Amino acid sequence: MIPMPDELRSQQWFARTDEMGIRHRSVLGTLGFDMGRIAGRPVIGICNPRSELNNCELGFREISEAVRRGVTEAGGIALEFPTMALGADLLKPSDLLYRNLVAMDVEETIRGYPLDGVVLLCNCDKTTPAQLMAAASADIPAIQMSGGPRAAGYWRNEPIATGTDFWKYWDEYRTGKLSDQEWRQFESCIACTSGACNEMGTASTMVSMSEALGMMPAGTCGLPANDSRRLAASEAAGRQIVQLVRDDVRPSAILTANAFENAIRVLMAIGGSTNAVIHLIAIAGRRRIDLPLSLFDDLSRQTPTLANLKPSGQYLMVDMHRAGGLPAVMQRISDDLHKDCATVSGATTGQIIERAHCYDDDVIRPVDRAILDSGSLVVLKGNLVPSGAVLKVSASDPSLHDHTGPAYIFDDYHCMLAQLDDDDLPVTPEHVLILRNIGPCGLPGMPEWGSIPLPGKLYKQGVRDMVRISDGRMSGTSYGTVILHAAPEAAVGGPLAIVRSGDMIRLSVEKRRLDLLIDQSELHRRLADFSPPPPKHLRGYPRLFVDHVLQADRGCDMDFLRPESTDALTFVHPVVGRS
Repeated sequence: MIPMPDELRSQQWFARTDEMGIRHRSVLGTLGFDMGRIAGRPVIGICNPRSELNNCELGFREISEAVRRGVTEAGGIALEFPTMALGADLLKPSDLLYRNLVAMDVEETIRGYPLDGVVLLCNCDKTTPAQLMAAASADIPAIQMSGGPRAAGYWRNEPIATGTDFWKYWDEYRTGKLSDQEWRQFESCIACTSGACNEMGTASTMVSMSEALGMMPAGTCGLPANDSRRLAASEAAGRQIVQLVRDDVRPSAILTANAFENAIRVLMAIGGSTNAVIHLIAIAGRRRIDLPLSLFDDLSRQTPTLANLKPSGQYLMVDMHRAGGLPAVMQRISDDLHKDCATVSGATTGQIIERAHCYDDDVIRPVDRAILDSGSLVVLKGNLVPSGAVLKVSASDPSLHDHTGPAYIFDDYHCMLAQLDDDDLPVTPEHVLILRNIGPCGLPGMPEWGSIPLPGKLYKQGVRDMVRISDGRMSGTSYGTVILHAAPEAAVGGPLAIVRSGDMIRLSVEKRRLDLLIDQSELHRRLADFSPPPPKHLRGYPRLFVDHVLQADRGCDMDFLRPESTDALTFVHPVVGRS
């Protein structure tokens, strides 16, 4: 058994000699533990959000058991606990709405129970950042372990990217280019196994971010969901969390400003999801680390896009793993990374990079053959988005990066859906489509509706991209010249609220500008006349969210969850007395 620190947190519960100590130890006795052998053994929580409501994380039963084996082998006691499932496909209106709720759930479970360390099982889009937010706040030893991307189904002899190819062929189907029979055949190929979306969508991006930050074991984020090596890695994570408890290695030692800079550079190199911008800001905010949007843009200008993965390229996550995984990507940009950052693997970022090797230069491109010479994301400012907006240039049409055109406004999602396939819709390829009132407060929850489908009549004419703007998000699997996270959002009086159909909009990616071309006096007059809509939710968690959520440029966390001082970083432990 590994020797433990003198002050294990769990011993406040189990080492007591009074009647409460007996009660606490008896709980473990009912689980089959020998109460005489509990003393000095670290208690490790296994956070398992497995649910049949979320196919992304169905494989966690086996992964949890593998972690348990590792914890037991290292001399610890493993106790599993559940959290709400954040299934991006089924949870409506938006899984982002509940990211903060799960972060609170995990943090308070850690706070209230006798846990010395925790292994956080994650996979789906918002589970990963929710757990990292909780770990950053709770600050007890923690490791994340992902469930991996699902295997690809094949259609017409081509591997299917779960989301990217879905959006592509949905447009083909809704405009009559695919028959009902062909669509049903395609539909059966989208999700042939459990696991995360298998391209560089938000799920794969966020587990990559966890590994880049140092919170996930090196080289594991891209292991396929159905690969037995994932179980072996999970068992090793169970052993490693006991070691981290022994060495008292906490997230505060890993989630540093330099680690976040590394993660941002990796985000740009892998062509990651726009959603990662919101999540990284939120996670860093829990440690009082400021990540302004300008930092993302500065690092993007310096970092080439190297991962040739859909939706920016042509391959899937399994290909990145076989090519050397995330460490191989990091090795390609190693000159720009902080190499002394600590990780849960026990090695520094630099030591992990030294051991990496790339086995396929077409999947993970060398710098001189980059997909883009700069990063995949850019940040836009201007009078239309004074607090910023984000565009994924690696998945957009370069011919639209300098574009001026008239706005066409959709005030809500259902209005948009009702009009899109109308052959009389008064839009041309030069129009700028705007969908508003889908921001953090607007719906609420900022759903992934920002990737406005191309109008049916234009798609039939061969148009495959248009400039689109919203105060919402889009799936990390989506593509196109789609400007997202417009801040402040329309529902709180951001300039997006006062745009009228026919107003001219100018986009300049080179200048990082997005502007509404009206006189400043007219802009101020319209803003002064704006009245916010009444709240849709009068009670419950959605009301709490709307009353306290921060805007997209500040990570959409709740204001009361971000520490306001250094003292507020200290995790307040419960008084372990009579209950």
